Amino acid sequence: MRLFAASLFFYYSITAIYAQVSAPKYSNEFLAIGVGARAFGMSNSVVASSSDITAGYWNPTGLLGISGDLQVAAMHAEYFASIAKYDYAAIGKSIDSASAGAFSIIRFGVDDIPNTTELIDADGNINYDRITSFSAADYAFIFSYARKTRIPGLRLGGNAKIIYRKVGDFANSWGFGLDASAMYDFKKWRFAAVIRDATSTFNAWSFSLDDRTKEVFALTGNDIPQNSLELTLPRIIAAAARQFNFNEKLSLLAEVNMDITSDGRRNVLIRSAPFSFDPHLGLEFGYRSTVFLRMGMGNIQRIETFDGSNELSLQPNFGLGLRIKQVYLDYALTDIGDLSTALYSNVFSLKFNIFKRK
Repeated sequence: MRLFAASLFFYYSITAIYAQVSAPKYSNEFLAIGVGARAFGMSNSVVASSSDITAGYWNPTGLLGISGDLQVAAMHAEYFASIAKYDYAAIGKSIDSASAGAFSIIRFGVDDIPNTTELIDADGNINYDRITSFSAADYAFIFSYARKTRIPGLRLGGNAKIIYRKVGDFANSWGFGLDASAMYDFKKWRFAAVIRDATSTFNAWSFSLDDRTKEVFALTGNDIPQNSLELTLPRIIAAAARQFNFNEKLSLLAEVNMDITSDGRRNVLIRSAPFSFDPHLGLEFGYRSTVFLRMGMGNIQRIETFDGSNELSLQPNFGLGLRIKQVYLDYALTDIGDLSTALYSNVFSLKFNIFKRK
């Protein structure tokens, strides 16, 4: 609680001091997509139940549940007809009986974007050989740590994030932020909370545009960007989970999460200023802790139809999991659009434990 209160105090202090800094909605939003097909299948409702290497992203406190001397995970996903690619890799281990650590890398990027700023030369001639290409990519390097406390059932954790964003040779930014997390077991329930960007995350943007590019921007009515500081405001995720064991073979894990954003009104179930509330829930059926069936519901929004009326939109997700000894293979079928468009994505992720030879 002290860490939670201190983070909130620091957040409001920083917000007051840097009120003039740009704080756009959805800043660093690539870090809100999620990692792991298990989480996608449960509509990202895993903040309380994460107890493996992916907890370095979802809730670093969950790293204390890592089994094995070393755990490794990887994921690759593609969006929008494979235009955008999303990659994740992580490695973590238990440091001792009371602490654990991990390192994660995330990349979300679009490659081979045509650069047509040099298509027309100074004499007005079109030369397609002058078209080049560039990439626009976001990177996150996450260092995670978790530790048990002297209070029974209470564990704490945190992340230090270094963010690098690059748009060809035109622009790049470096950012830094901190996350804070906690888990608490009470009887058969597990409660958890994560404060992402607890102290706010700052991205310092630097632009490198030559005179020719600036001229093209001016002629096409685009603003010439200036070096600036971008602020990502905190997001709080509260979660509760419980596992029901029907017998020695069958189990059910149920979890509900609530995302609380502080960057103004969003199109979520509960919209207000400055806080918006986005609930989502997930279920995981297990058989002998070997085969898993997952489903979730999230992205609850009210959308306006062509006749001007509003209707409730829900995003269902489904997933499967298979454990073969120390190897975990997960799959998710996730709808990234409205139910009527059915733009489903197939996501696979892999995780495995490494043990030292005795």
